[in-house]
Amino acid sequence: MSRRRRRRPLGLLFLILLVASAVVGGLAYRDWVQFSDAPLTQTDARVLDVPNGSSFLGIVRLVRQQGLSAAPELYWRALALQMQVTSQLHAGEYAVPVGTTPRTLLARMAKGDVIQHHFTIVEGWTFRHLREQLAAHPDLAKTVTTLSDAELMAKLDMGGAAAEGWFLPETYTWTRGDSDLDILRRANTAMKRTLEATWAQRVPDLPYATPYEALVMASIVERETGRADERPAIAGVFVRRLKLGMKLQTDPTVIYGLGASFDGNLRRRDLETDTPYNTYTRTGLPPTPIALPGLAALRAAVQPAPGDALYFVARGDGSHEFSANLEAHNRAVARYQLKRSL
Repeated sequence: MSRRRRRRPLGLLFLILLVASAVVGGLAYRDWVQFSDAPLTQTDARVLDVPNGSSFLGIVRLVRQQGLSAAPELYWRALALQMQVTSQLHAGEYAVPVGTTPRTLLARMAKGDVIQHHFTIVEGWTFRHLREQLAAHPDLAKTVTTLSDAELMAKLDMGGAAAEGWFLPETYTWTRGDSDLDILRRANTAMKRTLEATWAQRVPDLPYATPYEALVMASIVERETGRADERPAIAGVFVRRLKLGMKLQTDPTVIYGLGASFDGNLRRRDLETDTPYNTYTRTGLPPTPIALPGLAALRAAVQPAPGDALYFVARGDGSHEFSANLEAHNRAVARYQLKRSL
């Protein structure tokens, strides 16, 4: 009987420990469930920047350092195990708006749903201006700032090609870690594909021997007008001039040939000074594009508007007056440029 009495306290103690463990475990489980789907503790929108090579523990420590959560690592690890994402979290910048939960944050990191930045190449920029804008961008990694245009084109597998014109104006998304060369590569690929597609849609009897000549024409059209509705008409004038052997006589090519020496004022002597880009002294197209043409200008170059106009002059409101002969053109120049009537 004495042995039985000694065993009862041990059995009771075991039962008490078992119940206590169950209670503690239940409370811990309830706390973990609440942690998993409760908003993080920040009071304003944050950006979580996870460096490359970060371990799971390193990510949790970063979350805690950012003041997003005070929960123990065990809670985060248990949640990641439940979601089966422990080894699938990606580096990068993540938006953490107010109301984000640990579960949604881990899901976003597992998908690599990083912040998308944007860089816009504007229609009509020159390649020099594009390089300046890339170099001035505070967040893009800089890898080509010391390269010449020729060296840069070689990196794009276009060695020997002039850089001007070969980058399609549009908005490109990028993420942390991307470089200026990444943007240029994508814009170059986009231009090559777009030029190929538009060239395939060209109308018959164009005075271009190659798609590159259409690219040159598109750059001139781009610089001559900012109005999309006028681009086919502008292209039509230049196409008819090429067919007739007339000089294009377009100011933007002269300005491009002047380069950095152009001070904003195009003078008569500039029009009379021969350069490869002076279309007042030379017939045909200039040797390279003079800007980065957009899709509308490319389409206009290969699908110019029909008609008989050989001249145009700016009206001063962004539009142009088109004329079929020199006499009518001179009257339009007097009306809109010289501010007098003949």
